[in-house]
This record gives sequence, structure tokens and C-alpha cells, in this order.
Amino acid sequence: MMIMDYDVNWRNNYKEMVSTAKRAVKQIRSGQRVFIGTGCGEPTELVSAMTKRAGELADVEIIQLFTKGSAPYAQQKFANSFRINAFFIGQKVRDAIRKGVGSYTPVLLSNVPNLFNSGQIPIDVALIQVTRPNAAGKVSLGVSVDIVRSAIDNASLIVAQVNPNMPWTGSDSVIDIHDLDILVPVDVPLLEHILPEPHEVSRKIGKNVAALVPDGATLQMGMGRLQEYGRIPYAVVEFLKNKKNLGIHTEMITDNIIELIESGAVTGSRKSRDRGKIVTSLCMGTKKLYDYIDDNPLFCFRPTEYVNDSIVISEQTKMIAINMAQEVDLTGQVSSDSIEGILYSGIGGLVDFNRGAARSKQGKTIICIPSTNPEGTKSNILSGLKSGAGVVITRGTVHYIATEYGVAYLYGKSIQERAIALISIAHPAFREQLFNEAVQAHYIHPELAGFEDKFIVSADDSMRTSMLLNDGTQINFRSILPTDEPLMRELVYTLSKETVYYRFMNHQANFTHRQIQDFVYIDHRKDVAIVGVVPEAHGEDIVAVGRYYLDTETNRAEIAFVVHDKWQNKSLGSFLFKFLADIAKRNGITGFTAEVLRENQRMQTIFNHSGHKVTTCLEEGVYSYVIDF
Repeated sequence: MMIMDYDVNWRNNYKEMVSTAKRAVKQIRSGQRVFIGTGCGEPTELVSAMTKRAGELADVEIIQLFTKGSAPYAQQKFANSFRINAFFIGQKVRDAIRKGVGSYTPVLLSNVPNLFNSGQIPIDVALIQVTRPNAAGKVSLGVSVDIVRSAIDNASLIVAQVNPNMPWTGSDSVIDIHDLDILVPVDVPLLEHILPEPHEVSRKIGKNVAALVPDGATLQMGMGRLQEYGRIPYAVVEFLKNKKNLGIHTEMITDNIIELIESGAVTGSRKSRDRGKIVTSLCMGTKKLYDYIDDNPLFCFRPTEYVNDSIVISEQTKMIAINMAQEVDLTGQVSSDSIEGILYSGIGGLVDFNRGAARSKQGKTIICIPSTNPEGTKSNILSGLKSGAGVVITRGTVHYIATEYGVAYLYGKSIQERAIALISIAHPAFREQLFNEAVQAHYIHPELAGFEDKFIVSADDSMRTSMLLNDGTQINFRSILPTDEPLMRELVYTLSKETVYYRFMNHQANFTHRQIQDFVYIDHRKDVAIVGVVPEAHGEDIVAVGRYYLDTETNRAEIAFVVHDKWQNKSLGSFLFKFLADIAKRNGITGFTAEVLRENQRMQTIFNHSGHKVTTCLEEGVYSYVIDF
């Protein structure tokens, strides 16, 4: 890091601009629009001084993105003096907006600067916070550039709180001191944002999301918050530390960016744009983070109109946008700024990054949502959004939805496929209800009625494992899902005639729709089906399937599996058999039975070398195996 050469005599050099907070806010008049700097960059002394003038002012409109400060002007007693117009509903003004003391303007974050530039929302006074000037007469906006830069460019009067505790950030954060009108020296700590310990549900979601992030990806993690679960996108950080060459292009950073940098995961070396730089427009953290970014050339602070430009975002290869939702319906509609029809947060950068990442080469857009409310009494995945809920991401542009129970890929899928996918990652307590509602709504074909019990039990981490092949390819093994129906269809129709014969003991060339459904809709209470998958651009491909069916009278399970021809002779069969045996033993099953054609030498080898007690009987060209654990 460099050491910033500040002008120690700045108060004398610019004394005609220097004022106290009390005198500075005297310039504010009734009926004006006053912009307040964002988040932890809020000029708290100026806000306090303005609020103390409440008795002298009337109908002052407060324009802000969101505040981290106490927002004293939002109190009911000041309703005649100040009214709030927020582009994002933060915690400190949420109650005021609900009571009608203020308003929320829903707008894409990337479009807010244009509201200022076009004069649609003219700004009379901007209250901001900056660093001390350097020897060249420049100041930095520090932790908050976002829409502050545009507000400065358009405000009639700019009052800057000059604070030595504000870190120096470069790029578009730097402005000439003569672009300001009044300087108010203060020496107060910056507002801090301490990240709470992630909720266990958030951690599970974070782990599921991290599995979708490839090495060399560029990340955005949205700033939305959901009740007790916190800022879920940041829970993914814990599971990214072993990734390689990640980049950052996001509207906000917090303390956990330090973890990613120091773990070596974030280098920015694979970014298509702003290579080697962490690009952001806003910083909300603790003094540790403020000291870390101070005069640090690794960080590039740019205004919202750049950071949130969907075209700029789309130019990053492997752009991964991770954001939050409040509700999702079974057709894929996403509501993120309201809960049960009540305004809660805002659109923020969700749509901007969803658009940009969707257009990015190998990009992904991921929406995180806990399966239920914190009390577990209501599902956040619904057959239909609640009355008054705002659709922020339409069903036509949604891609990935992640809960603590897994990930559903919806883009390009039919309504039935979407409904089944979302029910599969809903909380198990609500799956049967959602299934029945989906049938009633004709989202799911009536012929599937009766399959609802197949959705109730979900696989836990014990049903997941992976295998690394000699060529470096990783095969992931997991429980089969109802959403695997098209993948299963693709698998069985690309098997060779010999492989079909060995697996099904006949030469059938066609598989009925019902047969395919029977492969994927299983009774999780007594049967287990595991698929081996490899990632592809469209999601996954199934390359192996193993299944056992429990006979409750003998406590033995019949086992069968198949490996796609292209993936045979790579030990997938042996690995899959051992994994299924481990699951069966954990479930208290005595052993396996199997029927194997005499010609199927590979399957016989797997069973005979399983390490278990094996007995066989040959009858009419078929070996009957009994394998004891």
C-alpha cells in the first residue's frame, strides 16, 4: 500500500470553504431535496445538525440509497419537517416507510444516477463525507461512491464532512476539492457494519451455492437481507477459500473480502475486464476493513452507473451473480423487495446483475432463499406469490434457485419441470402440500397424482460423495431427484445395446414415459438411488446410476447399476457399489441380492471382489448373488 500525502494545512488553504456543521446546514431550506451519503459513508454530524433544525424546516425530502446511521429524521415527531424517499428500504427507515412517514422508489440501482442526471429527481443539497484533501487538492469519497458521485455532479449545494478516519480509495472515488461548496471538519469514527455469525441455514445454502462457482469466476454478492438469516450471499464466502483465481465485481464489499484475498482464492487474474482489481462501489464493514482498503491499489471504487451496468457485467467471463429472494413461486417468479405483500428492502442491483451474468459467457445467476421463515411455520416456496408481492425477477429470466435442500435450475424448463424442481428443494414439511397445490393449479400433470410421497424425504450430506478420475475429472454422486427425469431419459437412450441388455436383461429399444418416471420417483423411505453426474453448460449430465430396493421381509436389498459406455472401465461401478453398500449398512440392511447375466463379466468382477461374503447360484444363464455385509 502507498502512504497518502495529505495536506496538513488544508483548513488554512481552504478556509473560505470551512464551516461548522451547525452553520453549514443553515443553508437547507424548507421544501428542498436533500441527498444523504450512503451506508457507512453517511455524514453523521451533518445529519444530526440538520435534524436539530427540524423546528425551522418543513417538507424537506430526504433522498437516500439506504442508511446505516440512526436516521433521526425518520422519527414520527419530525413527519412535518422531513419525509423520506429511499431507493432501498434499510432497517432504520423501514418502520417509518410502513407508517407513511416516507416512501420507497422502486428502481434498478443502475438507473438511479439517470434520475439525477435527467433532472427527474433534482437535488438541492448533498450531504456527503470525504477524506482530508491531499497535496494536489483532491479528496476521496472513501467507502461510498455508489450513487454519491452522481449526486455530487447534480446537486446545487454540496456540503462535505471532512473526516481523517475516512480511508482513501482511488479511481472514480477521487474528486477535486473545489467541486465541493462547504467543508465541515470532524474527527469521528466511521459507522461500522459487523457481520453476524451466519445462520446454519445460511451456511447450508452457501455450501450449495459454492458448488456452482468454478475456478476463475468473477463474483457479485448482493446486499439484500432476510430477517434472522442475514445477508445470505455472504455465507458462501466460507466455502470459497479453496477456489482459485476468483475475481470480484460487486456493488458492496464487507469484512469477509479480506478472508478471500488472504486465502489466495481472490486474485482477479482471470477477469475479462478490470483484471487484477476488486471492483465495487460501496464498502460496509469495520475499522479492520477500512484500514485494509485505505490507499490500497487492489481496490477500484467505481460509481453505480459502471458497477451495475449490465453490459459491463456481461463482459466478464464466468460472471456469477449471487442474490437473495423473499418468496419464489412454483413457476419461477421471484419476489425480493417484499414479504407477504409488505415492502421490506428493495430491488437494488439484483436485476442489473441477473441480466449481466445471464449474458456472460459461462455466467450464472443464483437466487438464494431459505426454505421457510425463521420459525419454520411458512414455506418461502409457494404455489403462488402472496397478494401484493412484487415480481423482481420474472419467470422468463430466472436461472438457479438455491435453498438449504439443494439447487434447482429453472431456465428453459417447462412449468411442470420448474414446479417439480422447486418442490424438491422446498422444506420437506411443505412438499406434499406444494405438490397437491401444483396438481390443482395444473402445473403438474394429473397422471403424477400419487407421487407426492416421493418428495417428502430429502437426502442429507451422507448421500453425497465425489470421485476424482485419473484425468482430473470429478464425478459427483448424489441422491436421484424428480428433476432428473430428462437427464435419465437422455442416459438410457444413449446406452449401447449391450449395456441395455446387461442392465435390463432384454433388448428393449424404447422406454415408456412411465418407466422413466419410475427411475426417478422413488420411495426414499426404503429405496435408494444414486446418480453420478458431471457438470455441463446446461447443468449436469448423468453418467452412472445405482439403486437398491429393500425387501422388508428379508432386510436385504436388490442392487442394480449402470455406467454409460463412455465412462466404463474407469472404476465408477466399483465406487458406486461401495457407496451404496456404505449407505445400506448405515441403514441397518443385512446385505444385497442381485441378478447378473452370465455374459456380464464386469458386474460379476465387482461383486466377487467386493470384500464381502458372496454366494452365487447359476440358473438359465443368470447368476443369483447374495452378498452379506
